[in-house]
Amino acid sequence: MTGAAVTEVLRVVAAVGCGLVAGLLLAFSGGVMTALARLPGDTGADAMRAINAAVLNPLFLGVFTGSALACLALAVAAVVTGGPGPAIVGAALHLVGAFGVTVAVNVPLNDALAARTLPWERYRTRWTAWNHVRTLAATGATVLLVVAG
Repeated sequence: MTGAAVTEVLRVVAAVGCGLVAGLLLAFSGGVMTALARLPGDTGADAMRAINAAVLNPLFLGVFTGSALACLALAVAAVVTGGPGPAIVGAALHLVGAFGVTVAVNVPLNDALAARTLPWERYRTRWTAWNHVRTLAATGATVLLVVAG
């Protein structure tokens, strides 16, 4: 398989992965967090704790981590082979804006919620704002990866 063919396969895999991640993040920004905010008392916080625990499964982690790894491999391959610029930018956007923000912001917020060291309303507001960033980054990455073909 040529370098260009490898880059193309990675681009398609990364685009599908980024699209799946964008869809999941959009579901939270577009409805789940609003629904949890409407629950009485600490019910929303309890539900989010349960979601955060349940999402740590092979399917989610495989898609989420796999899309980041595909983006990383794509960026390297595209730089080495002189691949399309939009693919490099899209991969970087996903790595920084979706995966990076998750690791740097959303996971620590989840940990604080689990430890009960952050009030639900403050958690929900901050988590949701950063989730919007992740959603836009994953969506933008998907678009750039698709148009790079």
